[in-house]
Amino acid sequence: MKNIVLGLIIIMCFSACEKTLEEVPRDFVSKANFYNNEEDAQAAIVGVYAGLQSDFYGMNHYLMTELHGDFIFGRGSQAPITIWDQILDQTSIGRCASNWSSLYTTINRANAVLDNVSQIEDIDAETKEMILGEAYFLRALSYFELVRGWGAVPIKTSESVDLSTVEAAREPESMVYELIVADALAAESRLGETGSQTGRASKWSAKMLLAHVYLTLENWEAAADKANDVIVNGPFSLVEVESPDDFYKIFAVDSSSEDIMSVHHSETKTSGIPTYIHRGQALPYNYSSTGYFAWLPDTNSFIGDSWDDNDLRKDFNLYTEYQNFDGSWVSLPETLPVLFKKFISNSSGQNVYSVPIYRFAEAYLIYAEAASNANGGPTALALERLNIIKRRAYGLDLNTVSAEDYPSGMSSGDFSDAVLQERGYEFLLERRRWFDLKRTGTVKEAFTAAGKNIIDERLLWPIPENEINNNPAISQSDQNPGY
Repeated sequence: MKNIVLGLIIIMCFSACEKTLEEVPRDFVSKANFYNNEEDAQAAIVGVYAGLQSDFYGMNHYLMTELHGDFIFGRGSQAPITIWDQILDQTSIGRCASNWSSLYTTINRANAVLDNVSQIEDIDAETKEMILGEAYFLRALSYFELVRGWGAVPIKTSESVDLSTVEAAREPESMVYELIVADALAAESRLGETGSQTGRASKWSAKMLLAHVYLTLENWEAAADKANDVIVNGPFSLVEVESPDDFYKIFAVDSSSEDIMSVHHSETKTSGIPTYIHRGQALPYNYSSTGYFAWLPDTNSFIGDSWDDNDLRKDFNLYTEYQNFDGSWVSLPETLPVLFKKFISNSSGQNVYSVPIYRFAEAYLIYAEAASNANGGPTALALERLNIIKRRAYGLDLNTVSAEDYPSGMSSGDFSDAVLQERGYEFLLERRRWFDLKRTGTVKEAFTAAGKNIIDERLLWPIPENEINNNPAISQSDQNPGY
């Protein structure tokens, strides 16, 4: 980043010294001839969305989040990530640095929109408010990833354009969360019922982010209220299923009734996730020796024998046999007896479909957990909404009491454990498990149950060396423990 800023300074100095060059340049884009109209504003916000990349801030961020779960092993260069009694190796420290950079790049682009689009006059007022709302949402989302991954982080709320804006100290997590909530509320008030294009934020995306943030902060009443708003007033519905493959109606379609917000793919912008869990050839689930298989299920964890075989999500998420070219089904080899299946649906994997950011099922589970904690135990509605998700998992009618239901009379602790379990099953490979374990204080309990020893130093990711070297307000003494 420092090199980029130095380049900007050189350009600015050159412009100032050459007094004869007074005209605004018209043959290239600069701040002097940008941010003039609605087209410029739209281009700027598209640049902020580009920070999400093809797989939610890029494959490095996705894999670092997933491979910090108790249910998974890394393979190859990703194997050291899942050696839990050691700090991260240099390769993964580099991945963390890349993720930090991606998140702050997105924040800086959002700041540029907030600083400049508000000054544009040649723009429809409603469109301006929508674009500003999207910038607030994306800044809040980025800081939410940062604070959960690194703890205290620098706060930047204005565009960085020169070296004078590089210096920023790590701020307490409480201050970061204050900004996240303020930004998400600003987004909620400005965004429309639907995003202006597929994959773009709506007010419902902002409400879900707020519910998720409030849940993380243990602001139970606020979390329950926002989740309930989405359930009762939002235009969404749960996709009903009868077989494991029916879950592809959620994941292997351009959009579903459950999609609140997701990163959308196309033939020219594909997902990298299938490459890491599988690399099939021509047929669904076809095993190939050329696959990366970098993410392997750990069946000693909660996704093993304790996962009821009658839960349709199990067969949707995992597979033990593959289809050969002659149409026959063959067991996976002993070296890789179980593989992830969720993001595979055809010969190219799920490359052209969507990676969820928020989907409707999560509103039910957030409400259930938050309402129970707010009331000192599960209310009837909290229990019913938890059971609706479980009934769907078994292919049952969503609104009919079933033998699979969680019973009434559960203690607050047992109910919270049940919600955590359902979140684990429901959002497998959707970047939820690690942060769920952290916010509930159950990391060591879950890892011990899976036969793993995790050290405290793994609970936060390392501050990048470049940040320490280039940011005068941060020194090695500010580094997270162990690095």
